[in-house]
Amino acid sequence: MMKLLILLGLIIAPQGLIAQNAGELVQASRNRIVSNTISTRSRMVITAKGGGTTERLVDQYEKSGPRGNRTIIVFQNPPNVAGTRFLTMDNPGNPADRWIFLPSLGKVRRIAGSNGGDSFMGTDLSYDDVSSMKRDVNLDSHTLLREDSLKGLRCFVIESVPKDTSYQYSKMIQWIDKSSLVNRKVELYDRRGALVKVLEILELKDVQDRLTPVVTRMTTVSTGTFTTIYAEIIKYNDPIPEGVFTIGFLETGRPS
Repeated sequence: MMKLLILLGLIIAPQGLIAQNAGELVQASRNRIVSNTISTRSRMVITAKGGGTTERLVDQYEKSGPRGNRTIIVFQNPPNVAGTRFLTMDNPGNPADRWIFLPSLGKVRRIAGSNGGDSFMGTDLSYDDVSSMKRDVNLDSHTLLREDSLKGLRCFVIESVPKDTSYQYSKMIQWIDKSSLVNRKVELYDRRGALVKVLEILELKDVQDRLTPVVTRMTTVSTGTFTTIYAEIIKYNDPIPEGVFTIGFLETGRPS
């Protein structure tokens, strides 16, 4: 979710799919939208405990490849974060590889797995959260807990427990809409089993014949702060040069 759009639940399954188990339901949800590329512009609004807000304007490009998806996120505004670029590349069977370029440092830094819980550019999202809804299904054990109603929608409620005990969350509980397979809500629990964050899809609309979430919110339970992502431009299957998904682009902002 295009890791930010991944958070927006950009995922669709073939019509008539009948999943045989919880893992297949999660996979179907994460593969819900079919597109070779996704280009987006989003506005991230960070709401502090006292109600004050700050904003980030970001462009995001994702393209499928032989080893999975490649995603680049480019911060455009405000000036203190403009030029920051974040690259993720799928690594089948393992967590994604991630790098970030910070203009203040003038160099590319690899994001280690141990830093996955760090805040992503001052938002309520961590680095792990940015890629969580494209996380390799095989990295977790999935259990269908029940069916439940969420805002009038019948949902599968599925618990996903990471096989790697060093992952920042001990479990994720998600509400997947039975009719559309949109992942409408995710609860995230820390290593002590306490609920720490809640991700919610707040609005969807049709974009190029695809049911597309356009407003998503991540809330930090302990502080009451939250980050809302408004997808203002979404384009499917627009050409994206291969050179965008390189360390060279991270360093220069120009395709190699």
